[in-house]
Amino acid sequence: MSEPLLLERRGPAAWLTLNRPDKMNALNAELLAALEKALDEVAADDDVKVVVLTGAGERAFSAGFDLEAAAGDASLGQAAEQWHEHLEYDVAVTMRLWSFPKPTIAAVRGHCLAGGCELAMACDIVISGESGRFGEPEIRFGSGPVTLLMPFVLGQKRTAELLFTGDVISATDAERAGLVNHVVPDADLEATVDALVRKIAPTPLAVLRLTKLALVRASEAMGLRQAVASNLDLSAMVNAADGPEQREFWEIVRRDGLRAGLAWRDSRYGESLS
Repeated sequence: MSEPLLLERRGPAAWLTLNRPDKMNALNAELLAALEKALDEVAADDDVKVVVLTGAGERAFSAGFDLEAAAGDASLGQAAEQWHEHLEYDVAVTMRLWSFPKPTIAAVRGHCLAGGCELAMACDIVISGESGRFGEPEIRFGSGPVTLLMPFVLGQKRTAELLFTGDVISATDAERAGLVNHVVPDADLEATVDALVRKIAPTPLAVLRLTKLALVRASEAMGLRQAVASNLDLSAMVNAADGPEQREFWEIVRRDGLRAGLAWRDSRYGESLS
């Protein structure tokens, strides 16, 4: 079995690669644990000035949480308490990245959805290839965002539209909305990120850490952590609601596979996100 996450040091940068390309780098417990471990490792390494998070392959940065694994996890049951315990770890890892004491860059190709989009938004800077596709389509099967970062990145109005519709937007539209810093040809993505790392790296690590802490505290002063914690409680309730759309979606996934479930989900909205 390949490692779920790859760690590569490139000069002053540590590149962390979500490494489940056959599953569009979907997030499962093993991958999240590996990400958390890698963040601990590079946080303690003073030779690392910048952390870059990316996804293996061309299809996706990450398509979000592994719904196939969730469909087969009978331990979740229907209780809000069980969902809360399950989602709490997802939120904790995302927030670990958000408050990481060094600058972080998301390098995105392809689908960057749901929990994957949340990981990208948790990074300080997002550079996307032209193939980038961003969104949180969970509402389309009766769920919702796990880590509510989007209002603090995009603002209330744009977030409301994306979360109510489940729409997925292009890299160019994400750049206009403020989710992405720069869009470049896919072939230039790594070189663009490397150049950005070289601009950041000359600054002393202590200065970078304090600047990052100032940004974190500014968001906290605006209530980000309180909003994320409140959303976790509500997300557990939403997932435990057991509405007809939820039941139909999970039944199709269990019976016919995830692709069929996603096709059913999006057909209700007259489009396909595949």
